[in-house]
Amino acid sequence: MTEIQALLKSVAEGKISPEQAELELKMKPFDDIGYAKPDLHRKIRQGVPEVIYGEGKTSEQITGIAGKLLDAGQKSVMITRLSSEKAEIVSHEIESFTYFEKARIGVAGEIPGIDTKGSIVIATGGTSDIPVAEEAAVTAELLGNCVTRLYDVGVAGIHRLLSHTDEIMSANVIIAIAGMEGALASVIGGMADCPVIAVPTSVGYGASFGGLSALLSMLNSCASGVSVVNIDNGFGAGYLASMINHIDRKE
Repeated sequence: MTEIQALLKSVAEGKISPEQAELELKMKPFDDIGYAKPDLHRKIRQGVPEVIYGEGKTSEQITGIAGKLLDAGQKSVMITRLSSEKAEIVSHEIESFTYFEKARIGVAGEIPGIDTKGSIVIATGGTSDIPVAEEAAVTAELLGNCVTRLYDVGVAGIHRLLSHTDEIMSANVIIAIAGMEGALASVIGGMADCPVIAVPTSVGYGASFGGLSALLSMLNSCASGVSVVNIDNGFGAGYLASMINHIDRKE
């Protein structure tokens, strides 16, 4: 009898309450494989299973971690910042594997479907911001959201953004991604009636300081309802947007 079966048996026999059993499940341990400690019960605690950050890991380590998570019952394992070279190797080691090249995201196991009604709009200042935007978009889609992409709608040609007013006003969450001076987030924040997540990118000339200028501009936005994640952090923005978009379902 497994530990989970024994726990469920105790609940059925009235030895512990369902609430106590839930707490124990949330606090179940990780699996120590030496170079990593995969969190096997992340989904029980947070609603989303563990995601592997691929940068800095070898393809063998990525395969080992993903394999442990899949063996433990996780149906889908997202791998972010995964290079095409590593993805090629991983694809030969894991039977069911999908790679999203623009987003640099790999998925071991199943591709989840949409499980919520709200829309997440992702807007970029320019085409150069698309790699970060795709990381955000694919992350949000893999977490069960419907995503609308509005690319190259920056303030240098504001009419491009204004032509998408319907999409902006009907969104549940908007992710505004821009480099340079990062003005897009403030403009969208002044138009939308939903939370806006700003993502500064490292796109820009010397005085942009690798995205620091955009970051500071977004942090100082006078538009209400704008929050900011780290430079080039498309994954963090997509994850947060998904959490916001799933609040109604949770309630």
